[in-house]
Amino acid sequence: MAGKEPEIDRTAGPPELRERIIASSLDLPEIWQDIPPWSEVDDIDDEFEWIDLRGVWQRWGDETFARVGTAYQYMNWLRNVRFCSRCAAPLSPRTEDKGLDCSGCGKVFYAPLQPAVIVAVEREGKLLLAHNSRMPHKRYSILAGFVEPGESLEQTIEREIKEEAGIEVEDVRYFGSQSWPFPCSLMLGFTARWKSGSLHPDGVELSDAGWFAPNEFPEIPPSISISRRLIDDFVRRRYHGE
Repeated sequence: MAGKEPEIDRTAGPPELRERIIASSLDLPEIWQDIPPWSEVDDIDDEFEWIDLRGVWQRWGDETFARVGTAYQYMNWLRNVRFCSRCAAPLSPRTEDKGLDCSGCGKVFYAPLQPAVIVAVEREGKLLLAHNSRMPHKRYSILAGFVEPGESLEQTIEREIKEEAGIEVEDVRYFGSQSWPFPCSLMLGFTARWKSGSLHPDGVELSDAGWFAPNEFPEIPPSISISRRLIDDFVRRRYHGE
């Protein structure tokens, strides 16, 4: 939200940590650095408006989206983690980093991060795109899934694609990563090639899947996401041999 300073709930989190987080993550003008990133505001004047995280990217681009996304992840964490999960004592901010100390048993807490893989699978000049039940009705994207305990990233890729689409892949290569604050993911992007099997969407995560040439693409994600970057990379290599 842009505009005058809202009424702040000073009990919402440790004040020392509030100031440190807003200064380091947003790096906005000083007047904004006094506003806790997790302020709860019930009413705003008509001249202001609420903007969601995707809206921030659309208006101000990647850099601001990354800063606001960082602040949101700390906001969400501090709103939900105020007491120790081991002994239930209150948590207090650490001076040496952005962690929280338990005042009872001394356990240290840090903001959670959920790693997930996202993979562009190719076969004979076509890209695997699927419709996930959580997506808008006509949108398709590449496959993704969370890393489970004990797995390597490569094992996660093999399991997720086999479970959701029924195929096996090979030639897995790292592409890049993106912080994804919905609410606290780190997306790790890869490319891969089809190895064997026929497509069989699981009917749970995926309702439909297919191989698409660039001129056959259905609606795909906007350019904010690493999924779109992987799709665009496939198109460039398909048409320009990059």
